[in-house]
Amino acid sequence: MHLVLEAIPFVCLVKLPFDTTFPIQVRSNSAFEAPIHRRQWLQAALGGAVAATGSGWLPALADSVGRSQQRKRSIILLWMPGGPSQLDTFDPKPEHANGGPFKPISTSVPGMQICEHLPKLSQWAKELAIVRSMSTKEGDHGRATYLMRTGQLPQGPIEYPTLGSLIGKEMKQQAGDLPSYVSVAPYRFLSPKAFGPGFLGPQYAPLEVGSGGYANGNSMQVRNLKPAQGVTESQARTRLGLLQEFETSFQRSHPDASVASHRAAYRQAIRMMDGQASESFNLSKEPSALRDSYGRNQFGQGCLLARRLIERGVPFVEVSLFRVPNAQVFGWDTHTQNFPATRRLCEVLDPAWATLMHDLKQRGLLEDTMVVWAGEFGRTPRINGVVGRDHYPAAWSAVLAGGGIRGGQVIGETTPDGMRVKDRKVSVPDFLSTVCHGLGVDPRKQNMSNVGRPIRLVDPTAQPSKEALA
Repeated sequence: MHLVLEAIPFVCLVKLPFDTTFPIQVRSNSAFEAPIHRRQWLQAALGGAVAATGSGWLPALADSVGRSQQRKRSIILLWMPGGPSQLDTFDPKPEHANGGPFKPISTSVPGMQICEHLPKLSQWAKELAIVRSMSTKEGDHGRATYLMRTGQLPQGPIEYPTLGSLIGKEMKQQAGDLPSYVSVAPYRFLSPKAFGPGFLGPQYAPLEVGSGGYANGNSMQVRNLKPAQGVTESQARTRLGLLQEFETSFQRSHPDASVASHRAAYRQAIRMMDGQASESFNLSKEPSALRDSYGRNQFGQGCLLARRLIERGVPFVEVSLFRVPNAQVFGWDTHTQNFPATRRLCEVLDPAWATLMHDLKQRGLLEDTMVVWAGEFGRTPRINGVVGRDHYPAAWSAVLAGGGIRGGQVIGETTPDGMRVKDRKVSVPDFLSTVCHGLGVDPRKQNMSNVGRPIRLVDPTAQPSKEALA
């Protein structure tokens, strides 16, 4: 479990007083090969004013969001790597052969039906806005994951920040020991850069928890927050002081944004070492019955951890569901035997998500915490020859819930066979713009990229689903 520092072309040669698995790992990439100088930042500040985009409700809403600090919320992203089947979760087609053997069930909202294997979640339908009309052209795991998590397609020298880094930066609390973005059990293999801070730099990288697997213990602790064995606290302080001197000297001669970002990330890690932040990851503090309700598995306990972190001021937490016994190794990528695998995944998803909603509600957090459920695409309505479903980006589902969202509704519609979007097509930028507005973040906000070009949080052509916003 570690904080991954991206884009550091310089590495201080002072050995830290910790194991080689210190919670911060540094690796280089191309994101800051062209350093951003103060002159470039000044030019961007003078020339990068946000312009109005058209007229009507959208600019007014964005301006209101930008002014209203009270509207700022937190977000929990339930990430479903591999692409869950929309027909077997939130867009059942019981009257068509494509629908498969699963039956739909009624929910707490009249007329809204979801899969029978999500019975506990069905009771929270009044909080859910189910988007059944997601549509893209990307059927490759890597490209689709990158698109869904950054709002951009991979291209050229620019490494775009993942959503958690973007939102974490906008909603970061300056004081505090915890980072602005925590990722629980991420599956990075097929698109590693889709999980990184990109041109924002390492200070906005996620703190990864559980990436090495989770044995059903009492915590998802961040490893190596204490000095290595045999190193006293005094020695550790001396070595950190030496590191500080080297970095201060280096920054004087290299006053780049990447240098400042690198130092900020290290300071964050040191604050976690000094403070009580590690207790946030100690799940033994929670009642045993509540932990049972979430599910004694990686995803369930990850959702509990997400609540604990949100409660302590972390603005963005994501929890991935992919490692489930007796199901596919790679999450929801159910090319074969889709139905038993999806059923098993839903049996883990349902209690964890429903308990998370209840837990947030009981603690007065739900109205200020958005919960998003999504993968990179959906799966083919037609069932293949090995009783599986393949990649399908043309028509699929995602879900918004909680703070900033008007629940109890379905947005969009697919055709009876599930093959096409029939009404209210929603693109990835549209979806991400909706998320930003619901959180109180202006999607027109710009960040300076590593190539010296300002880039907005979300493509300015995006049209948020205003019907989804509370």
